[in-house]
Amino acid sequence: MGHRRDPRRREMMGPPWMWGMGGRGWGGPGRRAQRGDVRTAVLDVLEEGPRHGYDVIRELEERSGGRWRPSPGSVYPTLQMLEDEGLVTGEERDGKRVYALTDAGRAALNERRDGADWKPPWEDGGDAGPLWDAVLPLAMAVKQVATAGTEPQVQVAIEALTEARKKIYASLAE
Repeated sequence: MGHRRDPRRREMMGPPWMWGMGGRGWGGPGRRAQRGDVRTAVLDVLEEGPRHGYDVIRELEERSGGRWRPSPGSVYPTLQMLEDEGLVTGEERDGKRVYALTDAGRAALNERRDGADWKPPWEDGGDAGPLWDAVLPLAMAVKQVATAGTEPQVQVAIEALTEARKKIYASLAE
C-alpha cells in the first residue's frame, strides 16, 4: 500500500520559496562553493587515497561539519574534467568508478594551496545556521499575516519586511 503522507508536510516545511533548502534543517548547507572550490576540494580529498564520487561528496560534507555538501552535479563532472586533464585517473572497481590523484594532480593541488587566496570552501568565516534559524519564525509570521491578517496588518508586515531588507543590504554595503 505504501506509506501515508502527512498532508501538512509542505506547510511544515515553510513557504514554497524555502522548499529544497536542505542541509542543516532550515539552516541549509551554509553557502555555495565558489568556482574552483569544488575542483581543489576534490583534489584535496583524493590526496588521502582513491575514492569514488559519492565518497568524495561524503568526505567533503564531513570535513565541513555538514555545512557544505557539494552536489553530484558538481562533483562528478569535476572528476571527469580532472581525469581528462590527467590530474586524476579513474578505473572501474566493483561496479564503481574509483578516482586516484596523479603526480600532476598532486602538483596542481600544491600549486593551488600555495596561492594565498585559497582556503577550503567550508572555512567561510562563520556558521549561517543562526541566520537561517531566524528566518523560520519570520516566515511563519508572514504566512499567518498573509492568511489571516487584515489589510492594515498586511501593510505593517510589508513595511517591516521592506525595512528589514534595506537594513540587511545596507550592512552588506558597509
